[in-house]
Amino acid sequence: MLSTPARCWLCHLPLQIACHGLCSLCLHQLPALPALCPRCGLPASSHGECGRCLRQPPLWQRLTCVSDYQPPLSHWIQQLKFSRTIALRVMLARLLLLKLLTKRRIDPDVVFDLVLSVPLHHQRAWQRGYNQAALLAQPLAHWLQCEYREGVSRIRQRRAQHLLTAAARRHNLHDAFRLEMPVQGRHILLIDDVVTTGSTVTEISRLLQARGAASIHIGCLCRTL
Repeated sequence: MLSTPARCWLCHLPLQIACHGLCSLCLHQLPALPALCPRCGLPASSHGECGRCLRQPPLWQRLTCVSDYQPPLSHWIQQLKFSRTIALRVMLARLLLLKLLTKRRIDPDVVFDLVLSVPLHHQRAWQRGYNQAALLAQPLAHWLQCEYREGVSRIRQRRAQHLLTAAARRHNLHDAFRLEMPVQGRHILLIDDVVTTGSTVTEISRLLQARGAASIHIGCLCRTL
């Protein structure tokens, strides 16, 4: 029996390399990002750190994203999170990998030796059946030849972040996470699917920084701009 060829997730034409998920044409037609601050990942007028970060830098050193929260990335994230379309994980992780490799070529200070994923509370993970951030982080760690650990746990189940204002998001995450492993001197890549206000990655970065992490780099599919 002949196998069905893998198809591009965007144009649905057959792929020469199935694991890529997107054909080269569709890959280059993804929405382009504006100039972004390399630290906070928000729009900036130059390629250096923006005025916001110079005045009040976030607790991490770098942020890399694939896209603003818009189609097709936003649609694929919704499918991955809520429609159990787990087959998207490799294609989405590869898109983030390409961005990370580009940033590492440009900036010699970009170093990772440990990949962590933003956790779900165990009840929400049980309901969903998986943690989408972990699905992205695992292949990334393999490709980057880094250690992957589920070293952060979520110990408090709070209201879903997307339902809250920015101020409420920060309050909602107070004491919500626990670090389960030593990270002193480690260069950490922290993976999430979407970064909106940055409240979640800020709280986890606070824990990592307090335990002596050497650097923290946030990697996400979408950064809400």
